[in-house]
Amino acid sequence: MWIEWRKFTNGHWRFGRAPILWMLCAGILLTVVLLNLAVFEGQAGQTKQWTEENPGSERISLNLPKIVEERAAPGETPVSDFRKVRAASRPVAREIGYVSVKVNLKRQILTVVDSQGQILKTLPISSGNGKWFTSEGRRRRAITPTGSFTVYRKIAGWRRGPLGPMYYPNYIVGGIAIHGSPSVPSRPASHGCIRIPMYAAKQFSAMTPIGTPVLVY
Repeated sequence: MWIEWRKFTNGHWRFGRAPILWMLCAGILLTVVLLNLAVFEGQAGQTKQWTEENPGSERISLNLPKIVEERAAPGETPVSDFRKVRAASRPVAREIGYVSVKVNLKRQILTVVDSQGQILKTLPISSGNGKWFTSEGRRRRAITPTGSFTVYRKIAGWRRGPLGPMYYPNYIVGGIAIHGSPSVPSRPASHGCIRIPMYAAKQFSAMTPIGTPVLVY
């Protein structure tokens, strides 16, 4: 800061205009700094007092969400409960729901899946061998049809058909059924039905009520 002296003609001295403006600005700035210091010291004192009255508060992690317990009206769910639910990693299904069946003819396996897509059971199968055969005066080819079907008929226990006995058959289209058989080789060997092992036939029938979707591909 510089000071400019100017002299009146009558012999009196006074400051120039520029030094007066600089001094005025410096006074305002000093006033603002003193006010900020006073406010900061007041807040620091309140924080220190709160910390002393609530020991252990300084150990609260800033990375964790703060859950504030709020009172809810009778019959309503507290807000904190909603926050806790939203923080859950994965909801758990209350029930399995409906199942469906997928039959892979190329791999010769059958899978039962629930409504969430989880595999409940995997079984080996033996499907139609593609050969020609004659039954009840008709010549047909042993082919397992592909497509989307549903279980439309079920029989508990044994059923003796024209092509041999079937254990717990589950019919999906015409006379084609998923059934238990004593012979389930690792290759297509049936007349068109989908054979599954005897030990799994009863349980499979219980898992697939009428209307169960069946995809054969």
